[in-house]
Formats: sequence, structure tokens, C-alpha cells
Amino acid sequence: MNECESQTTMAAPPRESGDPGPSPIWHFLLRHPGAARLGVVILLLLTWEIAARWVIDPLFISPPSRVFTSLGTVLRTNGVPAALRLTFFELAVAFAISVVIGAVVGLAIGLQPFARRTFMPIVLLVYGLPQITILPLFILFFGIGAASKIAFGVTHGIFPIVVTIVAGVQNLKPILLTSARSMGASRWQLLRWVIFPHMIPSFFAGMRLGMSGVLLGVLLAELYVSTAGIGYFTTMFTQAFDPTKLFGLIAMLAAMAIALNEIVRRAEIRFSRWR
Repeated sequence: MNECESQTTMAAPPRESGDPGPSPIWHFLLRHPGAARLGVVILLLLTWEIAARWVIDPLFISPPSRVFTSLGTVLRTNGVPAALRLTFFELAVAFAISVVIGAVVGLAIGLQPFARRTFMPIVLLVYGLPQITILPLFILFFGIGAASKIAFGVTHGIFPIVVTIVAGVQNLKPILLTSARSMGASRWQLLRWVIFPHMIPSFFAGMRLGMSGVLLGVLLAELYVSTAGIGYFTTMFTQAFDPTKLFGLIAMLAAMAIALNEIVRRAEIRFSRWR
């Protein structure tokens, strides 16, 4: 079979007569995925609005139109601005500590086969434990201030980073390390030019998972024992049956998470340029 016949064989079969093919709307969505995301968000908001106004008791849920118009009122509530600053500070510190410790531990375990076989099962075992059961120990050790929330957030954020880094390092080809060592590369040069570029996707995926874990840990600690922070006001608005302020506070919390995720995304784009 010559080259021309091979290309004819590999070509896609022609569409049957009368088949209009993909619609223009589908082509538009393929070229503009952001429009599809925006459509999903609008659909969810419309469903929420209809359900809150005509289906669900307004004592338990508030429509998004009322929530967004009440954001100013929530911000003017006594103590809420300070709570937002405190929670953002706790999230940022806990996330930074989780990334540093998770990267160091993940590399230490992932780069050594003996350490990976010995300690990785222990990491997975601890990761699977319901950490909310040991929250009282954190309160006893660190008190009811910001330290306990940061520590509890770190315990939630560190394990996803360790697991993803170990998985990413395992995909590194040994020949690359051997070649770099044969050319006299130092440990820092190995990490900078060989290991880190190949673990960028898994590292930043772990950072996103770790950020979600940190957010969960900090809020859980604030919900259970706190006199400040978003978790404290969430409990207060819930007990007061004020869903409008409650969902407004949740919207602000979501904005924090989006901001942190955008920072991670931009860092990933920046470091992927020389990968």
C-alpha cells in the first residue's frame, strides 16, 4: 500500500447525507470554554433564586439577589471586618507553612526508595484519620487563639501536598538524575533544573488540594471554638436564623478562596515557562 492509499485509509469517514454536523453553538463553546462556565454559574444562580423565593422556606435560605445586595450590611456589622482579616491571616500563614513542610517531607520521602516504602504508608494512614476528633488536643496545646486554627489548618493542608509530590517525583526518569550527576550537578542544581521542572504539575495540584484542606481546617477550628474569625460569625448568624448575612459571609469566604487559587495559578504559569 503506497503513501496516498494509507492516508486515504486513515482519513475520517465522510458524514452521511442529511447529517448537519456539529451545531454553531457547540463550535462557539469549544472555542470559548469560559462562556460555558459562565452559563453554568448563571444557571445555578437562577435555580438558587427560584428555589429560595418559591420553594424553600426563607427562614433557611436567602435568594442570591438579596445576599449580594446585603454584602455592605454584612461588612458594616460590628466585628466582621476584623474577622475577615483574622481568617485571611490564618489561612495565609497555615497555607505557607503547609507548602514548605509538605514540599520538604514529600521530597525527602519521594526521592529515597527506602523512605518511600517505610514512611509513605504511615503518611497515608494519618491522612485517612478524621482529624476533627483530635481538635480538642490542638485547643489544649495551642489555646483558643489563632495558633490553634493555624496548626489545625496545617494538619489538613500538608498531607495532600506530600502525597502529590511523592507521586510526581516517582514519575521522574532515573536517567535524568544520573546524567546530571555525571556532569557534576550539585544537589541544589539537581533540585532546581531536574526535579522541580518535572514535578510542577503535581506540586501545584497538591497546592490547590492543600489550600482547600487548609480552608477546611481553619474554619472547622473557628466553628468549634473561637471568639473571632469568620467561623465564629458563621455560627452566630446560623443561631440567629439570619441566612442573608450567613450566605453573604460565605460569599466573602469564597472570594478569599478564589483569590488564593488565582495566586497559585499565576505561580504555576510563571514557573511552567522554563519547564
